[in-house]
Amino acid sequence: MSSTEPQGIPGDNVNWPMLKIAYPTDPEKVGPLLPPGISPTEEPEARLTVYNFPVGNEPELGLVMNVTANYDGIEGEYSLGYAIDQEQAVYISREHWGQPKYLAQIRYFRLMNRVEAFVSHQSNTFLEYRGTVSGVDEPGEVTEVNEWWIKCSRSLTMQPNTYDYPPQVVRVYAKYRTAYQQALEGELTLRDSAWDPLAQSLPVCGQIEARLWWPEFLAREITLAGPLDEDGFWPFADTIGGSRFPGEMGGPKKS
Repeated sequence: MSSTEPQGIPGDNVNWPMLKIAYPTDPEKVGPLLPPGISPTEEPEARLTVYNFPVGNEPELGLVMNVTANYDGIEGEYSLGYAIDQEQAVYISREHWGQPKYLAQIRYFRLMNRVEAFVSHQSNTFLEYRGTVSGVDEPGEVTEVNEWWIKCSRSLTMQPNTYDYPPQVVRVYAKYRTAYQQALEGELTLRDSAWDPLAQSLPVCGQIEARLWWPEFLAREITLAGPLDEDGFWPFADTIGGSRFPGEMGGPKKS
């Protein structure tokens, strides 16, 4: 074992690496996902993260579905959904910060050099990844990431274009150092799903990059970044479940 490999208590959830997957996606598909005020990047990239990390002092398995997007001239990632297996974190996360969490079933493991991940919801496995470790990348890189969440509450009167809490962009700033990283070679499978339209909304349009990533957390700050136009946001207020995929009456669009 080299001095750069992760150290710690064997079996501790803190030692679990994150499975990071990135690929170029279709700009014409990204635009309809973003509310006015949040703009797509010139070459949009889907960024997926499968994780097993303690949240509220309990293990949480999850899938983060982001796409590169800018707000107020700042580069970042718009969060379309956090599919997770821990119910207690779903509602409080959306209430406090607008974090788009919802319940799903996640299977994620590493056995020797083999890595596999499966994410299922509504009896459909909409994501699979199977790969093997192909090399070790140099540690030490420091990265800064901005995630964009949306916090809002529509009016209890159910009148169109009215809110109890108008839409606000939540900026989640994070700074990491790569403590250790391993490159992967494998296959990503995305299946069409009405409830989890990842395959339809962020199709693969180029080479897929995947890695196991052990981060060192240097900073994290959650702040209100600014309001969105209330009328412009209204069509985006109705989502599929707790995600930010546009929906109808809380479910998939019927037309």
